[in-house]
Amino acid sequence: MLRTIVNIAMRHLLGRPRQTLTTLAGVAVSTMVLITTISLTRGLLDSFVETIVDAAPHITLKGEELEPLPVDLISDAARGRRAFVVENIQKEEREEIRNYRRLLDLLDSREFGRDVVAASPYVTSQVMVVHSNRNLPVLLKGVDIAREDEITGIEGKLTSGTIDLFLKTPGALLVGRTVARDLGIELGDEVTVVPASGPPQQCKVAGCFFTGINAVDNSVLSSLKFGQIIERFPANKVSGIALKVRDPLDNKGLASSLEGVTGYKAPTWQEENASVLALFTRIGYIVMSLVGFVGVVSGFGVANILITTIFEKSRDIAIMKSLGFSARSLVMVFVLEGFLVGLSGALAGGILSIGSINLLASFPVETSQGPLTKTGFSMSWNIGYFLLVIGATVVISTVAAFLPSTKAARLEPVEVLRDSSL
Repeated sequence: MLRTIVNIAMRHLLGRPRQTLTTLAGVAVSTMVLITTISLTRGLLDSFVETIVDAAPHITLKGEELEPLPVDLISDAARGRRAFVVENIQKEEREEIRNYRRLLDLLDSREFGRDVVAASPYVTSQVMVVHSNRNLPVLLKGVDIAREDEITGIEGKLTSGTIDLFLKTPGALLVGRTVARDLGIELGDEVTVVPASGPPQQCKVAGCFFTGINAVDNSVLSSLKFGQIIERFPANKVSGIALKVRDPLDNKGLASSLEGVTGYKAPTWQEENASVLALFTRIGYIVMSLVGFVGVVSGFGVANILITTIFEKSRDIAIMKSLGFSARSLVMVFVLEGFLVGLSGALAGGILSIGSINLLASFPVETSQGPLTKTGFSMSWNIGYFLLVIGATVVISTVAAFLPSTKAARLEPVEVLRDSSL
């Protein structure tokens, strides 16, 4: 009986090749678009996380002391406690970490040494960089270049110059590619760094770098001592300490421990980029909604071809019921047709999506994808996306076939044969 049902379903589909191929093409194209879209959005997120984990601190000890615990004035009112403000006008203090070498020793201790892979103190300052007749406000970051290389791998991201040249050149700068482009800077050029307060400083470009993170590529690096001079810090103070940890995806507990021990805020890279990660999450929800809507449209296409088939084959259906075909058997015929159309179209769409993903990934065009700059589109290869979309398409097509199949099962043979012209 099953073989007979399969033969009938195939004859129905092959009997109208143009309509069947049109429906298959619609299902295939929708499947291809959905898989490609998911691959693109997920690839962007994976690329962002990979780039941040590779080229940015996993945890940052900032020179911002933790807020003191608030006093509960309501419950303590019965004890006669009061609160009042006296001359609450204070100068805003700069973010700074005092005696940072003591914290570096702490990070190398047995308590944290197993989890903290590298630590790099830094000093940040907003400055104006002047070259020729151009000027640009940028973030200057003074670093210990050897320690910074352990955090960000800056040596491998240099597009010109070397670390040795940076160490040997007085007043040397490593310039991000965006800054170099905007100011027309090349290796060996002399620039003027104008701080917010204090005299201008003459510097020489010892290298240019490109990390792919737009915020980083729009900054310049100097020696830690030069950064302290620009920011007017003494030798024992820095703006913060960047950390690279052993497990960057599970670092919340370590950050909390560091806050408790040091008294300074220690945000993780996830907290620093929470808005971007939340945006990717919302995009993911939108894409999944798109999967559902387009799948429903594909289901309507499958239902349309089956309704037309039932209308044209109503006399054949009546004859089959007269010969003993049960209503359940007829339902199985048309549900099987919907399943075959959905499966064939989804598999074809999966094959097409392989080509579309490869095509987008091979584009040599540099694109600025949100906070990142990449050459070509960041595409994600994951068999789960293929299985998800193909499975959803097949299920929707099969469910869409159920309604017209019940209509076929309810046909009365006597009425159909009486009204038909034999």
